[in-house]
Amino acid sequence: MHIGIIAGELSGDLLGAGLIYQLRTHYPDAKIEGIGGPQMIAADFDSLYPLETLSVMGLVEILKHYSNLKKCRDSLREHFINNPPDVFIGIDAPDFNLGLEKSLKQAGIPTVHYVSPSVWAWREYRLPKIAQACDLMLTLFPFEANYYKKHAIPVKFVGHSLADEIPLQITQTTARIKLGLSVTGVKIALLPGSRYNEVKQLVNPFLATAYWLWKQRPDLHFVIPLANANLSKLFLPHLNKFPNLPLTLLDGQAHDAMAAADVVMLASGTASLEAMLLKRPMVVAYRLASITYWLAKLLVRVPYFSLPNLLAQEQLVPEFLQAQVTPENLGTAVLYWLDNPEQVKILQQKFLELHQVLRCGASRQAAMAVLAIINKT
Repeated sequence: MHIGIIAGELSGDLLGAGLIYQLRTHYPDAKIEGIGGPQMIAADFDSLYPLETLSVMGLVEILKHYSNLKKCRDSLREHFINNPPDVFIGIDAPDFNLGLEKSLKQAGIPTVHYVSPSVWAWREYRLPKIAQACDLMLTLFPFEANYYKKHAIPVKFVGHSLADEIPLQITQTTARIKLGLSVTGVKIALLPGSRYNEVKQLVNPFLATAYWLWKQRPDLHFVIPLANANLSKLFLPHLNKFPNLPLTLLDGQAHDAMAAADVVMLASGTASLEAMLLKRPMVVAYRLASITYWLAKLLVRVPYFSLPNLLAQEQLVPEFLQAQVTPENLGTAVLYWLDNPEQVKILQQKFLELHQVLRCGASRQAAMAVLAIINKT
């Protein structure tokens, strides 16, 4: 058995690893290769390029790296056409994967796309390309599957592996002990993103917000997990602007940092889903390059951008975009959760209900769908 997989970032690496482990229960000696990160590699995956090759987001940002991305995609297309897998799975990274999937499908290789592009939010014109590119779309969220069914594109809702892995109830004290934090006192977790461009946009406003909060509540303590050495190198110089800020820097450990926190302030993305599954009140922010933002603003058709709000189809958590990302806006939203414990309890109940919807054995369901595609050929 030969399987090709390309994951686009750390969240895709996690999904890919779960999928690989499930596939290996059926084909333990399968050759599985493509692009993945440490989680997939630990599952006996051969990564032909570093995961960071595809960790680029935003229209303008992708244009800056277009030449390298094209060379990588051309090389992978040639590799898989010359060494055809029994199935190819693109995990997220639609701007990279869909074009590759289309070429491989035309060459007679069955293709699956795992994690829906946000066509339900913007760029609906990509639907014909998706239909041409993949034999099956696997979605993480039920509203996405309903959207594809309306457009007659083969789809299966599989749930989210994070919802399977994270218990329905989390003990805050256990997480604090694990991180060496005091079990008492108010902790705020700051997660400015897992991509370089995200952190570059949010590091200063997040730290400025922490400083703003600390001046009003001197008892606050901040916890900041940084995903890797490159992000630490970008982040650390900004700390000099905010002397004496009481904080703990972590090497990774974002999951535990959120579990230990009373409130989480984070960049929009998978981290907001994880915070939701951990039942933590949050404040969500995002900033893009100016040109990217204005282009996106012309095309986006949904009222929310954070995953908890999209899943609930209502504003459960405050979200701030672009010029709205200020210390006053973010800080005031954090204080709201700290000062209204009854609202936190209501929020946590809604998060629990969403968790139960997404908890349906995602990796196993995805693997069974992939195997069904293989067995058709």
